[in-house]
Amino acid sequence: MFKVLAAAYEAKTAGVKVELLPSSQTEGAIASVKTNLVDIGAVSRPLKPEEDEGQVQYREVVQDLLMVATHKSVTGVENLTTEQLKAIYSGAIQNWQEVGGPNAPIVVLDRPEDESAKKLLRKHYLGADLKTDQAIVFKKESELIETLQNTPNSIGAFSLAYSIANQLPVHHLSLNSIAPTTESWAKKDYPMVRSLGIVWSKSPSTPTQSFIDFIFSPEAGTALKEAGYQVP
Repeated sequence: MFKVLAAAYEAKTAGVKVELLPSSQTEGAIASVKTNLVDIGAVSRPLKPEEDEGQVQYREVVQDLLMVATHKSVTGVENLTTEQLKAIYSGAIQNWQEVGGPNAPIVVLDRPEDESAKKLLRKHYLGADLKTDQAIVFKKESELIETLQNTPNSIGAFSLAYSIANQLPVHHLSLNSIAPTTESWAKKDYPMVRSLGIVWSKSPSTPTQSFIDFIFSPEAGTALKEAGYQVP
């Protein structure tokens, strides 16, 4: 999200450079704003009451569909049912051939339990009780994405917008015959949607406020939509 916004802002504002630091979890982003390490932080949920303390403010920017994707080597698999996805993540199904794909072992790439991606997977498909030691767990979504692109027969869940914006050569899967698309989002048919927003100081500097104003402008909204994000 910030990569798209920064590029669009720099293109229209001569001499301005937006510095992007490595992404962190929501809690880390909030703490960084509070301690003035960053001016604006990207978060995947609103502030909790105990996090507010009158220092920072939050606003949703976009909604992002979380998709399940496979490495391009996985041919013949376009859709998975809830039961198939559960079986893959639990290790009950370990070969792509069992769901119509090639005769190859499935490599499951996963996120920690406290991450928004894993929470959405559990809420809508995996359930709270499914346990597995079959998956390779990545702390950062960027690490999962890079590994999925470079690891034949792998599967993982990550941002649809990131895949579209970067034209990643991966296969986007439908789940229960519903594809992760703008149309399914608009109809509220596709359930795995996460809110992405920003937090910033209640007394921002003038340059920071200018960038924030741009973030919520129609021009920024157009850039975000073109990158695959859904603007509420």
